[in-house]
Amino acid sequence: MKKILVIRLSSIGDIILTTPVLRELATTFPGSEIDYCTKAPFKVLLSGNPHLNNLFTVDAPPSGSYDLVVDLQNNIRSKRIIRQVQAGVVKSYRKRNWKKLLLVRTRIDLTGTYRSVVDRYREELIASGVKPDEHGCELFPSNADRIFASTALGSGVPVLALCFGAMHASKRYPPEKFARLLSLLFTSMDLSVILLGGKDDIAHAHAIMQALPETERKNVIDLAGKSSLQQSAAVLERADAVLSNDTGLMHMASCFGKKIFVIFGSSVKAFGFLPYHVPYELFENAGLDCRPCSHFGRDRCPEGHFRCMNDIREEDIAEKVLDFFKTQRS
Repeated sequence: MKKILVIRLSSIGDIILTTPVLRELATTFPGSEIDYCTKAPFKVLLSGNPHLNNLFTVDAPPSGSYDLVVDLQNNIRSKRIIRQVQAGVVKSYRKRNWKKLLLVRTRIDLTGTYRSVVDRYREELIASGVKPDEHGCELFPSNADRIFASTALGSGVPVLALCFGAMHASKRYPPEKFARLLSLLFTSMDLSVILLGGKDDIAHAHAIMQALPETERKNVIDLAGKSSLQQSAAVLERADAVLSNDTGLMHMASCFGKKIFVIFGSSVKAFGFLPYHVPYELFENAGLDCRPCSHFGRDRCPEGHFRCMNDIREEDIAEKVLDFFKTQRS
């Protein structure tokens, strides 16, 4: 396999979760040329990756011959890209969406023992000799990104990165509960909190800040909508721990081996999106019989009570975070 094309078009977390496979392909086929095709906004996530030779986008797709095409998107668009090249062997990610839909609609779980999406990405490549290397995901911020992070964070006190956003409301811990949680932390220790998110998360960051007592706002640095993806990655690289909803930034944090405190609302671990090969603590309302209500997420709670998030106590999360920082200091 001298020339390989990998396709994953979106989104942040899904693309980051392909990076172990890129590394394993490079190890299995040393000296091979590995190209990648994605959507333009996500191209930056792969910049600096030493296992890749060329980056292509849907608007400027690859051409020519490939000995192996690894389709980790497996939809109409990715199949169209494959038809535009001369593909030898094609390996496609088996999504098994029917199992997710069965779980959502009937609560019958046929997913079996937990398997990360990374393991499922790799599944069709095992016969080609690709083996798991037991290492995690990878991102490669530039020196400029790291200078941005250093300037933004400063030094002196422990840093907790808070990834408070998510594309769908059913995956977002309420802003007032995040504010209450931060107050519990600030009361117990000196701590700097960094709010990370995109432009769509600015309003939620503002809601968290407004719900905080004015005296505590000085402990929070709001970078929502103010940092690029790789700048956010560099901030996560410098943070001491990460508190996150089920969002792409959670997987970004996993690239740097951080302890991650994960809050799952409508999400469930059966979908395969827990942090990959890093220590984590999961908070969820596991006994709620209306979870999961969707395998993507919803814009509102279909039951009207939002207990999957509202029943997760701020005190329980704060206790685990504080225990972690105490252990780090001892």
